[in-house]
Amino acid sequence: MDHSVALQSNPTNTKLLASNATLQAENQRMAEPLAEMLNNGEEKNDNKKVNNNLHEEQQPKSNVKTGEAPPKTKRQRTSPFSEEIMNFKISKYFTLRMTLTPYKGIGDPKVHVNKFESMMFLNSDSDPILCRSFSTFLDRAALLWFSNLPAGSISSFDEFAKLFINHFTASKIYVRDSYYLSTIKQGQHEILKDYITCFTTAAMEIPDLNPKVQLHAIKSGLRLGKFQEAIAVSKPKTLEEFRDKATGQIEIEELHEARRIERPSSQKKEEKPLR
Repeated sequence: MDHSVALQSNPTNTKLLASNATLQAENQRMAEPLAEMLNNGEEKNDNKKVNNNLHEEQQPKSNVKTGEAPPKTKRQRTSPFSEEIMNFKISKYFTLRMTLTPYKGIGDPKVHVNKFESMMFLNSDSDPILCRSFSTFLDRAALLWFSNLPAGSISSFDEFAKLFINHFTASKIYVRDSYYLSTIKQGQHEILKDYITCFTTAAMEIPDLNPKVQLHAIKSGLRLGKFQEAIAVSKPKTLEEFRDKATGQIEIEELHEARRIERPSSQKKEEKPLR
């Protein structure tokens, strides 16, 4: 008898075969989603590889594979000046005179601005040139203040100068004032020219000096003598009148000094024995 026919004729074997077929069908049904998931995963990996390859192809040649450093990104620089000032094209013939000492945060800021304007008077009066030139004469604390100004906050030189003066007004140092002039006196053996030079130098360091105060102080500092008496009689009302009087007296003193120097040489000639 055939063995397969015997198995089929046995009822128990028939049930086993049916159960086995059912299990195989169930396993196949469960395997299909898993295979689909695996296929999708492989497709994703393949797509990722393709994207990576495309990304590598799109990158510039200067990368790690070529051994070259990647291009550096430019640092964005902010400026306190407006776009109009920064975009202004300065002529190639423009030259900036570097005769002004940079302001470091100590001293009268108004004096620094006045010196700068006097220096730039013959060069240019354009706001963009004045603004960009003035910033080159700042150093230390003043340069730090300038770099911390809000971006685009300055659109004119008048505005720039006002901000600068207001910020550093506390750094203003007055070494001398008008009362100091009353302490300057002409020495007993000091010639008038030296006295006036010393007095004028001190007066120039005093801001907003009243000319009448200066005239009174310079007359009060004269030593007693013929010139002081002449000034007391003529009573000059302005500094110009006083200088006119002083010029004549200085010429007389210089003439006396020249004769005093020549006198010893002439005396030596007279003292030579005659043959």
